[in-house]
Parts: sequence; structure tokens; C-alpha cells
Amino acid sequence: MNSPRSCVRPEADDVLVKIADYVSDYRVNSQEAVRTARYCLLDTLGCGFLAMAFPECTKLLGPTVEGTSVPHGARVPGTSYELDPVQAAFNIGCMIRWLDFNDTWLAAEWGHPSDNLGGILAVADYQCRARKATHTVGDVIDAMIKAHEIQGVLALENSFNRVGLDHVLLVRIASTAVVTGLLGGSREQIIDAVSNAWADGGALRTYRHAPNTGSRKSWAAGDATSRAVRLAMMTMKGEMGYPSVLSTKTWGFYDVLFQGKDFTLPRPFGSYVMEQVLFKISFPAEFHAQTAVEAAMILHPDVKNRLGEIEQVRIRTHESAIRIIDKVGALNNPADRDHCLQYMTAIGLIFGELTARHYEDDLAADPRIDGLREKMVTEEDQQYTEAYLDPEKRSIANAIQVTFKDGSQTEWVEVEYPVGHRRRREEGIPLLIRKFEGAVKERFAAEQADRILAACAEPASLDEMPVPDFVDLFVVP
Repeated sequence: MNSPRSCVRPEADDVLVKIADYVSDYRVNSQEAVRTARYCLLDTLGCGFLAMAFPECTKLLGPTVEGTSVPHGARVPGTSYELDPVQAAFNIGCMIRWLDFNDTWLAAEWGHPSDNLGGILAVADYQCRARKATHTVGDVIDAMIKAHEIQGVLALENSFNRVGLDHVLLVRIASTAVVTGLLGGSREQIIDAVSNAWADGGALRTYRHAPNTGSRKSWAAGDATSRAVRLAMMTMKGEMGYPSVLSTKTWGFYDVLFQGKDFTLPRPFGSYVMEQVLFKISFPAEFHAQTAVEAAMILHPDVKNRLGEIEQVRIRTHESAIRIIDKVGALNNPADRDHCLQYMTAIGLIFGELTARHYEDDLAADPRIDGLREKMVTEEDQQYTEAYLDPEKRSIANAIQVTFKDGSQTEWVEVEYPVGHRRRREEGIPLLIRKFEGAVKERFAAEQADRILAACAEPASLDEMPVPDFVDLFVVP
């Protein structure tokens, strides 16, 4: 006979405790992290403003019930919406992620830590408007650093994709932790809230991979960060937690969803992830392809007038790129195309640029694109794979060579680190600022755009600005 299970409540799982202690007690003292987070805040909002030009995104925004509004709710930047913080978090998260243009973290697991801004900004704004809290932009930046760290450290050696789970699971975990802290939650309440976030399990990666790639990958993070807000607010009303949600036998996360393995945390939580985060600056493309597109653009002048003479395009890349974005055959929608290494490389070779518009149906109908894709051969370079996983390098290398029908070849063009990498910060930050300025000028009238850019140009005053004043800069009448 089986022995009856003990009803004695166990101590909280170590991972829950470490997350809660970090959110409750850690004080950010890295000026590099703060400076980078400030740029990350602006870049993330800018990505959202660029997405507002796409009806497939904007149709998902607004209240759950059309025409409703929440007095003293959270405002959604770039819109006129005033919503409850759960729905506001979805709105902000959806627009941030829509174009696949916000920051990236690459390790055993992948993801986009700035997805957490949806919950952070919505709750900070709501707390100030409805609860008379005094959150500043500096508090938002602090919360961003912590959310980045939780998501990124969990991703270092724990591969959720290898068991079929989507990385937005980590958005839900990180957002739940920091949002509960913003709501005034105690260490114990953060443990309870995060335990509920783990109990939700994880979304499948079905919508990120052929043959099912689709637009859910653009709103999944918004869904995750809004779910985090709901769980945090329920916890603050006294909802209970589940201390061994990860480790309990048979029913816990490890046994049910992680093949019985415990999580590995190879470093303590600090500010490492924000300091190392990857920005997408040059073009909206799945990050494993960023250097391939850059290499293709370097080759563009040499091939643009010889496209019909191309015999073969060889792409040397790393294992993660092959696993995620190496695709052949018909591509069915923009979400499919921006996760296809060959498609993005073809665009760079043909046009010498890559914008979100290149993924739309009309441009994708250009027969040169699929014609060039059919001539591409991808292969793993073991050195690239090793450097990708090396914590001292974290490279995302790709190399391209074009062979013509007469037997002539271009040189191999290799790009090891994208512009948004920490190793190219000095080069990248001016371009990131230009990207933000362009997004603001595209979304807002000239006078409002000038006010926004002036306010964001002064770091000290920006950090001290009350969150509602900051968010009100971006309200569209």
C-alpha cells in the first residue's frame, strides 16, 4: 500500500525565497545598470509607438468591453485609453512586443525582458492615480532592472524551450514578483504570488514554430505580464500561495513540466542582465538573425545588380538559430517571416535594409525573395555555438557567402556581435536614441513630440518625475 501523503505545509521552495528576498531587499547600486535601464525604458516605449501604425496590433488594444473606461486607472502610452491595470498591462505589453523590436536575452532560454514593462508601468501608474502612491520613473527603472534580472538569471541554464514551453512563462514570473513589490507586498506575499505564477504552468511554443507560426507570439508577452498583475492583486487581497509548487512530487512544476529536474541558478540576483542586455537597434528581426541581416546588408552593394546570377547563398550560424528560425517552404504571415533566417537574409541582400513593412503580404509577394531563399544553405558553425553560450562572450554570430553561376564568390562576411550588444554599446546608443526619436515623431504631433523628447533628454529630472506625469506625456487625445 502507498503511504498517505503528509499534510504538513513545507517550507517555500528555494527559488521562490531567493526571488522574494531579491525583490524585497536588494538595492541597485550599478550606475551602468541604471543608465542602461533608462535607455531600455525609452527604447521599449518607442517600439510600442512604432507598432501603432499596424492595425493588426491596434485592433487588440483598448478595454475588454469596447467603450468602457476606468477613472483613475492606468493610462496606455500612445493612446487615449484609461484602463484597469490588468488590461492596461496587456495593452502595453502587446504594443511593446508586436514588431519584435524590443530588447533580447539569449542563453539556455531566450526572451525579451522589457516585456515586463507592461505590468510595471501599468501598476505604477495605477498606484499613483488611484491609491495616491508616489512612484517615480526611477522606481520604474529599479523595477525593470529587477524584472530583467529574474527573467534573465532563470534563463541562463534552464531551457524551457527544450521541454516545449514558451519563454513568456518567465515574463509572468518576473512581472509577478516585481509588481507585487510595487503594490507594497511583503516578502511572504511575493512568495505567495510567485508560487501562483508557477502554478499556471506555461504556454506552448506552438505559435512560434512552423507550420503554426502566428500572431499570438506578438501578444503572448502582453498576456503574461497582465496575468502577473492579476495574480499580484489577488495576493494583496489575501489569496494564498503554494510553497512547494516547484518541488512537490508528482504535482509540482519540476515533475510535471521540467522532466523532473530542478532549476539551476548559476549566479545570485543582482544587475547582471540589464548590464548585458541586447538591444534591437538596426531592424526588427528575431535576434538570432540580427548579425545575418547585417552581413547581408554589407554584401548588398556587391550583389544587388547580380541577383539573377546567384547560384547559392551559404549561411554559417549557431545551433539556436537553426533550431528556431531555419525554415523552408511557404511563409504564411508576417509573424512567420520575421522568424525565418532565410527570409530576413534575402531582404538584406535584395533591398539593403529591413523594416517591419518588409514582412507584410504585398512586399513578401516579390518573387525574388522566395527565389533567393531556395538557393540558401544553412550550416551550424560549432565555434559560433560555443561562443553563443560562453558567458564571457554571448556572441550571436552569423556569416554569409554568395556564389554566382560563373563560379565567382564574394568573401565570407562575418558579424559576431550585433549593434545592440554590450560590446558595441558606444556605437549603438546614439542609434538607439535616434530610433526612439523617430518613433516619437512618427506617433505624436510635432509640439507634443518636442515636449516628450525634451523631458526624456534630462536623466536626473526624468528619474524624479512622478509616473503619472511621465505617462501623461504620451497620451493621445
